[in-house]
Amino acid sequence: MIILTGSVNSYAQFITVLIIFVVVLALTAWTTRFIASYQKQMGAGNNVEVVEATRIDSGKCIQIVRIGEKYFALAVCKDTVTNLGEIPKEQIVFKQVAGQSLDFKALLNSALHKETKK
Repeated sequence: MIILTGSVNSYAQFITVLIIFVVVLALTAWTTRFIASYQKQMGAGNNVEVVEATRIDSGKCIQIVRIGEKYFALAVCKDTVTNLGEIPKEQIVFKQVAGQSLDFKALLNSALHKETKK
């Protein structure tokens, strides 16, 4: 019969808590990915898409939205949405993001370089 000393017992408890933490963290990551893919599938193929948005004040932003084949500028506030008008497709500049791989390191470096330029 083996009797655990206080030191060994505390190490065993630490390892157990660490394993439980890693399992909970893995389940959280898996659940987040599952929900994100589910929401992406639900939104795929719809006729409404936010093309671009910019914040103009706390709780207020301007969005360019594609609805079907037409593009609209909307002022979105906390309690209201106002149509600012239709925008011809020819006047909208689309960013080319196809084929670009955005990793965290590249985003962090670009953010740090922007901060040092200010």
